[in-house]
Formats: sequence, structure tokens, C-alpha cells
Amino acid sequence: MAAVVELITYPVKGCAGTSVDSTHLTPAGLAHDRSFMVVSVDGVYRTQRRDPRLALVRPTVSADGSRLTLASAEPEGGHGAVHLDVTTSAPRRDVDLFGATYQGIDQGEEAAAWLTDLLGTPSRLVRVPPEHDRKTDGLTPGTSGYADSSAVHVLSRASLAHLHTRLAERGAPPLAMDRFRPNIVIDSLPEGCRGEDWAAEPHAEDRIRRATVGAAELGYTKLAVRCAVTLVDQEAGARGGPEPLRTLAGYRRFSAGGVVFGAKFAVVRPGKLSVGDEVAVEEWGDAET
Repeated sequence: MAAVVELITYPVKGCAGTSVDSTHLTPAGLAHDRSFMVVSVDGVYRTQRRDPRLALVRPTVSADGSRLTLASAEPEGGHGAVHLDVTTSAPRRDVDLFGATYQGIDQGEEAAAWLTDLLGTPSRLVRVPPEHDRKTDGLTPGTSGYADSSAVHVLSRASLAHLHTRLAERGAPPLAMDRFRPNIVIDSLPEGCRGEDWAAEPHAEDRIRRATVGAAELGYTKLAVRCAVTLVDQEAGARGGPEPLRTLAGYRRFSAGGVVFGAKFAVVRPGKLSVGDEVAVEEWGDAET
């Protein structure tokens, strides 16, 4: 049986994730996922591609979304933490995400000062407005907050294990799952592995077209094209060497450009998700190449 073995939400785009045992899957993804974003003073999104120190920000958001804590993962003597009352009523401002204009609600001077100090560049924090109505593309249309594209990123442990084999052939060490920033990690449960054990097959997630997970349903949108964020050591908040992109380029090149690892999904039916939930594939397709 294939099952959810990890659930990770990323309250602030580009910052560290928070592992949870259970959560609600909303139309825009896991609860609070990418509902905040760090931007320049001009409103342009910040990303680990240019600001790898974003990985050092450990956000925690209350269940109702009314409180946000930003803590620094730096050693003692670092930047400490800031505790914020989230506002959804402040004036909206334009923000830029991959060249598209959306609206954001600025979260004030305390958050801006803390992020500016940690990142070493003038920054602001914005929240997705309640009326946010972003449409995402792909095979199954959907919506999301400030995620790069689709609402949910799914990755299997089998795919990561296969990458580790390829890395070892080059004499390179294994990499942590957090390099790839998935929302849902799937694996086989040994006691349920009877008959077809699809979760043990690397990149089986590429072929899923419709699946039920817990009380929710997901629809495939596209493959996850990987970028320089995968080069960032998420614990150190700094870029490492050429891996995993160098190795992925040898066997995961996408005909439309780039290298792919993992798959993106839209939320067809919201519902509760928990670690241990079965991932039941309702429809398979051919992997895109």
C-alpha cells in the first residue's frame, strides 16, 4: 500500500517548511501553504535562487492563521524570533511573482525590519488577500497562493532513493528530501505491500493523473521542473555544489526544457490529510517526456 509518510507546509514562500501529522487540504493547497511571501520594497518576490538565507527562516503559523512567528535557524546569537498578529484588513499592494501581478497585504514594519536584517537586503512581508483568485494551469486547472505554480507538490521516497544511487555512482553524497521542498511525500508501507507495489517504483508519481489521499482528491497538472533552489543547503542557508542538478541532467531532462523531479497537482476535492493516509490512484497516464 502506498501511503503519505510526510506532510510539509511552507507558510512563507521560499522559507523553511513545517512538518505536520495532519492538516486540511484547501483548494489552494495544504493549510497556510505559501500564504505569505517575502518581497523587495518594490514588491518583487524573493526566492532562494538569489536569497538562499531565506532557508534560515523558520515560520510557524497558528491553526486559525491569525498569528505568525518567524524564527532564525542561525546558531545562538543570531536573529532570534519575531511574533506577529497577521492582518488581512490593511491596504492591498501590487506584488510581482514571476512577472505576473497579484495583490498582497503588507504585514508591517516589525516583520520588514527583521527580514531585512536577516537577509541583508531591504525586504517586506505580504500575505495573500482573502479575495485572492489565482488560476493555475496544467492538465488539471486549479488555484494556489504564492506557490510557484500548482497547489501541491508530490514526491516519492523511491525517486529520492534512485537519485541517491545515481549520486553515489558519481561519488557524491546523498541529499536531504528538503532540497526538493515537497508537500506530500509518499512511500510503501511494508505491511501493505502486496500485489503491485507502485510506490517502490522511482518516479511513479509522474504517471498519476487522479488520486484520492485521505478525504481529499488530487488531479495531476505537470512535472516539477527543478531550479537552483535544489542547490541550496536548507540547514546552512547557502548554495553548495552542482548537485543534484548535474546528476539529474543526465537522466531526467524534460523535452520542454530543464530537468524534472516530482510532480505537481491541483486540488480537485479538499479534505483532511494525515500521515499514514493511503494514496489510492484512480487514474494512471503516461509520464511526460
